[in-house]
Amino acid sequence: MKLDDFDFDLPEGLIATRPARPRSSARLLLAEGAGIEDRHVFDLPAILRPGDRLVLNDTRVIPARLTGERLRITPEGAVRAKIEVTLMEPQADGTWSALAKPLRKLGIGETVIFSNDLSADVDALDDGLRLRFNLAGSDFDAALNAAGAMPLPPYIAGKRAPDERDREDYQTIWARRAGAVAAPTASLHFDEGLMAALTAVGVDVSFVTLHVGAGTFLPVTVEDVTTHKMHAEWGAVSAGAAAEVNATHAAGGRIIPVGTTALRLIETAAAPDGTLHPFEGDTDIFIYPGYRFRVTDGLMTNFHLPKSTLMMLVSALMGPDRIRAIYAHAMAENYRFFSYGDASLLIPSHP
Repeated sequence: MKLDDFDFDLPEGLIATRPARPRSSARLLLAEGAGIEDRHVFDLPAILRPGDRLVLNDTRVIPARLTGERLRITPEGAVRAKIEVTLMEPQADGTWSALAKPLRKLGIGETVIFSNDLSADVDALDDGLRLRFNLAGSDFDAALNAAGAMPLPPYIAGKRAPDERDREDYQTIWARRAGAVAAPTASLHFDEGLMAALTAVGVDVSFVTLHVGAGTFLPVTVEDVTTHKMHAEWGAVSAGAAAEVNATHAAGGRIIPVGTTALRLIETAAAPDGTLHPFEGDTDIFIYPGYRFRVTDGLMTNFHLPKSTLMMLVSALMGPDRIRAIYAHAMAENYRFFSYGDASLLIPSHP
């Protein structure tokens, strides 16, 4: 299984830099069985069946993109340099792993000042950058919210800077547990009106948590994709959510995660017989063609980058040939791609 098997040529103009407004007005490519239909996200109540269950990721994106000034004390006085930092994840010792640009301008023990309230010392460099902030707990959260910007994906950030609109646009309406540095983007299409309409027709929802990491944007660099090492992300499935999913399956309903993050988490927590169990910890599950799905009956997801692990996941669900046809249709019909783009609802012939 080669990396080129998951490649395609995407016109630059199909990369979305802003989401649809209202959220549920985004287009929805429905691929069920062998068919393809062009719909909208607000059609979901008419597409899904009573008794189906959507699994939603309630992670909250933190404003992890920071611009600061490094302060270096020399015999000639203070020397300052602009530093751009993207937080990755908190560490057990209280530091944060992070990316910095330009990293070469940082030294151990030096301080980066982000605002009047927020600064960080460089704690380690050898095994990746570690920053130790001057604040913790709710004080840190408040200072980060004031100083930080939303960590837009590289394919958006390369076209424009994040702004105040992104603080709302790049967050789901049910975001609750802070810790992600990337959004579960398929969930960005849901608004309060759509949620009420789904409830009215008997579609159930369950919430799980997977803190999406910056590793989601890392390219696959190996030619034999089966040798790729997946990044790890922290997730949790509560006993209540597991019981809800199991009850839905027992009653004949379908389990449809919204987003690849929710799918990867429930597949991690599911037993081979499809029973979902409570779970808390890291998952590095890598799903590619040949994988046998345990609990997933369908998937709502956006359109993904060529040669990405997410292309491999949807190819595993629908079959590589079927996914190539779906993506060819999406490009021919000018669907908008990636994080702020349109959505697809993928329901295989034999879930």
